[in-house]
Amino acid sequence: MNWQALMADIDRMFGWIPPWFIGLCLVAGAILLALFVYRIAVRLLNRAFGTRLPLISVFIERTAGPAQLALCLAAVALVLPLASLDDTIRAPLTRLFVVAFIALIGWISIRVVDMSAARYLQSFRDVTENFIARKHVTQVRVFKRVTDIIIVIITVSTALMTFDSVRQYGVSLFASAGAAGIIVGLAARPLLSNLIAGLQIAITQPIRIEDAVIIENEWGWVEDIASTYVVIRLWDWRRMVVPLSYFIEKPFQNWTRDTASLIGVIALHVDYRADVPRIRRWLEEAVKQSKLWDGEVVNLQVIDADSRTIELRALVSARNAPQSWDLRCEIREKLVAFIRDEMPEALPRERAILIPSAGDDADFLRPPPDKMRASTRN
Repeated sequence: MNWQALMADIDRMFGWIPPWFIGLCLVAGAILLALFVYRIAVRLLNRAFGTRLPLISVFIERTAGPAQLALCLAAVALVLPLASLDDTIRAPLTRLFVVAFIALIGWISIRVVDMSAARYLQSFRDVTENFIARKHVTQVRVFKRVTDIIIVIITVSTALMTFDSVRQYGVSLFASAGAAGIIVGLAARPLLSNLIAGLQIAITQPIRIEDAVIIENEWGWVEDIASTYVVIRLWDWRRMVVPLSYFIEKPFQNWTRDTASLIGVIALHVDYRADVPRIRRWLEEAVKQSKLWDGEVVNLQVIDADSRTIELRALVSARNAPQSWDLRCEIREKLVAFIRDEMPEALPRERAILIPSAGDDADFLRPPPDKMRASTRN
């Protein structure tokens, strides 16, 4: 097909329309046609392979944005040389095309990283009990988000460098070592410190996804590790957001650092007359009947004694922190009921010695009235 003859025929038919308007209409029409072609292609692929190969549908869904942008850029690249546009309009469109192409590369790179991470983590779905799964999920999430940030920074920087004024400003800014560079460095210090802390956490693993931690006297689980902060899901469903640098600079408690199993402590005060061996035997039987016990630790010891009571400490183990809490509550409730019903003499009580006063002593030592009469008669 002779494109020049076609454009001449169009020019004769629509000669009264400004050329720049026709060019813009061609560009817009090419974009709409590209989107229409994408819709048709997606429907055909889903009908042909959607039921047999679900992975293709997932791939199409996750690459929808970059694919549409790529088709639109290809359509504009074909139509733009044919559109009769002035340099005042063609130059901005060309610059926009270049920026969009750079954004497309960055977008595709982010999608590739996300899909690769999701594909790798498919075999690590259960992160509650699996120590290895929590380790890999934490590392992959942190590295993925850091990589996404680096890709975004490189993409934006490359797009800005296509403009002469911005490129000159950037070169002069990086070449200078004055106050502006110091201010920018100080402003970016928290962001950079958190990014570096994120890499350290991914490598050294002081925390992982679903670790049970105590931070600022709050107990909860590590729900998410972002690029600059960590989300802690507290026991009452609140969320605590903590900077990543906190876990590098300050101490905290990690209850599931090496394993998810925990030993729960139950403290109880009883009277001195309590039969401790009997309570110990009952505790072992009660813990064995509980579904929350992991079969590892059960013990009862007398750890303290004061003027009124003795203190018992029961140790029971569970598979994770939530089950440890529930097991402690269950055994504590049953232990209190057992002592109340089966061993009431073990309940704490107050003891006192009553000492009579001086007048009471005289009345107490005085003989009964009958003996007093007998001695008088004699």
